[in-house]
Amino acid sequence: MDVIDENGTAVPNQESKKVLAGVLAIVLGALGIHKFILGYTKEGVIMLLVTVLTCGFGGMVTSIIGLVEGIIYLTKSDEEFIETYQVNQKGWF
Repeated sequence: MDVIDENGTAVPNQESKKVLAGVLAIVLGALGIHKFILGYTKEGVIMLLVTVLTCGFGGMVTSIIGLVEGIIYLTKSDEEFIETYQVNQKGWF
């Protein structure tokens, strides 16, 4: 089932993106890979740079952020996920 955004454009069902982003957020959250999957390039680059530029020490913080976001992604219904992260483009939490 497609969702119609505020511009009248159909957004295809993103269930597979939800599961992929959720699992990657839990497993590789420190690198921000889940942000790139969802199309949030700026947020993904921020997480990646924090981890790399601090020689991994910042990765402790970004991995916790990834874990929390992964749990949030996986516990939302498909409709909530699409509305929040695909239509409204909510970049953090």
